[in-house]
Amino acid sequence: MSEAPASMRLDKWLWAARFYKTRALAVEEINLGRVRIGGQPVKPARDVKVGDVLSIRIGAVAREVEVKGLSPQRGPAPQAQALYAETPASITAREAAAEARRLAPEPAATITQGRPTKQDRRRLADWDRWSVSLDDVDDPG
Repeated sequence: MSEAPASMRLDKWLWAARFYKTRALAVEEINLGRVRIGGQPVKPARDVKVGDVLSIRIGAVAREVEVKGLSPQRGPAPQAQALYAETPASITAREAAAEARRLAPEPAATITQGRPTKQDRRRLADWDRWSVSLDDVDDPG
């Protein structure tokens, strides 16, 4: 059995720790500035060591984790979760954000149908054409 390395590439660690499904996705997110080490933007080839503090933003969720271990390969979820520990401040901030989203959801998230289709627009136009308003009615008198 081989010994764990002293450091490894950031994109490979994010993939092994199961933050991203593929290394290509990890590279893309790092290049977009959504992953930082010590508050500084980094590149995918940056070496990560045990004790580094990473800021990771996945969607609307921001997490701050400390690297606890390195693994050269991707393993099952319990093994991946042993590679990092989320900071207490990050846990409370994430829970507060989740509670805020639950209490006041994004209005756009409630739209289920989206834009009307061509058929829907035609139906609306037909309905509007055949509807009668009070201005259209002649007054007898």
